[in-house]
Amino acid sequence: MIAGLHGILIETGVNLAIIECGGVAYACRTTQTTLNSIGAVGSEVRVYTYMAVHENAIELFGFADKAELHCFQMLLTVSGIGGKAALAILSDLTADRFALLVASGDSTALTKIKGIGKKSAERIVLDLKDKLIKANPALKETAAVSVQVYTEDNFSEALAAFAVLGYQQEEVMPILLKQDENASAEELIRLTLREIGRQKSS
Repeated sequence: MIAGLHGILIETGVNLAIIECGGVAYACRTTQTTLNSIGAVGSEVRVYTYMAVHENAIELFGFADKAELHCFQMLLTVSGIGGKAALAILSDLTADRFALLVASGDSTALTKIKGIGKKSAERIVLDLKDKLIKANPALKETAAVSVQVYTEDNFSEALAAFAVLGYQQEEVMPILLKQDENASAEELIRLTLREIGRQKSS
């Protein structure tokens, strides 16, 4: 099994990254999220991989981080969700935002993704909600707050942005919860970063 690749990104395409390692070029199916984060063609990259063995083919999937790989693997356990659909979901949503939407039971948000219908979205939430919360207990409280107080388009976007910036949920949540519930995602991010800066400088 190939668990990861470390080499030079020599070509990209739609949901595709070709990485040369030791003179061998590996074609990895991947998400737009990963393509946006691993670097430009010609740069040195590292991806975590999942190898799917089918009757007539072997597919290699690559991801920029373990969180995205974990979400992809969980999606594959859902009946009716294959690699193509899982990539589509994680191209539209970061791993953190996907986990938050599922944990909060927001199947409607998933139907906005091309190729994901109402039944598939509901099945994803039904099958993965408890698994995601069990893997990350902090999601339960975060999801409850986001449903009761904030809308998906401000709070969860801000939370996802902080995850991309490398902040942990437990670090930003207490500060986010103090902000105006009607604030935009950009405003939530700005105010939270300002407070984090104040706390570090005090």
